[in-house]
Amino acid sequence: MKRKYLLLIVFMSQLIGTSAQTIIAGTFNVRLETAGDVGNLWTDRKLYVANLIRFHGFDVFGTQEGFKNQLDDIQTQLPEYARYGIGRDDGITKGEHSAIFYKKDRFELLKSGDFWLSETPEKPGFGWDAKINRICSWVQLKEKKSGRKFYCFNVHYDHQGMVARRESSKLLLAKIKLIAGDAPVLLTGDFNGNHSTEWYRLIADSGLLRDTFKEVKYPYVNNGTFQNFGRNYSVADIIDHIFVTRHFSVKRWGVLTDSYNGKFPSDHFPVLAEVQLGR
Repeated sequence: MKRKYLLLIVFMSQLIGTSAQTIIAGTFNVRLETAGDVGNLWTDRKLYVANLIRFHGFDVFGTQEGFKNQLDDIQTQLPEYARYGIGRDDGITKGEHSAIFYKKDRFELLKSGDFWLSETPEKPGFGWDAKINRICSWVQLKEKKSGRKFYCFNVHYDHQGMVARRESSKLLLAKIKLIAGDAPVLLTGDFNGNHSTEWYRLIADSGLLRDTFKEVKYPYVNNGTFQNFGRNYSVADIIDHIFVTRHFSVKRWGVLTDSYNGKFPSDHFPVLAEVQLGR
């Protein structure tokens, strides 16, 4: 009898430990590589981008604007991560990516895919009044220890097209329902819109997804998320967001204002949300 009770205690403790496991999720616009960023070139910033990611311990995070060589640089410095994402211009490697990184020792990739933010989402192109191609990449991951499965979607909205941003939210919601069904979903991205914009409200008020910022009592929000390498430092708008479905509870949320030698790893501050799957 004592042996049975001991085994039961061990089993319950393992079960509780598994159920309490949290996921540190992030969204990070890393700023595309361009020769115009004098004083903030990618070759100078890439070490600090990787240092930030490593220190804050993201388990899964979405990046925006990164070219393939930039994503390769991140992965070279952080070999503990695998990634998925394709180029928005040719559906292979050309152009900016909306990539998703995840820790290889914790998660297994089950499925992946992409769609473009346009009237023809199955192929490269831009729609409505957008100025350039915009893409959403997604993965389904399985946590190796618990066996729990969830989807991650990562997106970057157009920076000028008002109609495109509104219609992108409608398309995104429809695609999430179609691809993930009633499964748990994490959505990360640069939405180029703060909490008052119509396209943000379409997501936040959808009944399908909740903004992790609104789910914590004390969000760490000393700054907005777009600071333009310090030139826009005083603006408090949050335009980079992390949403979750009802399957998640949210433990903490914050804008990460890390710097190096008075400079910033990107023109955006990344956002971190610690969440728990299985409320």
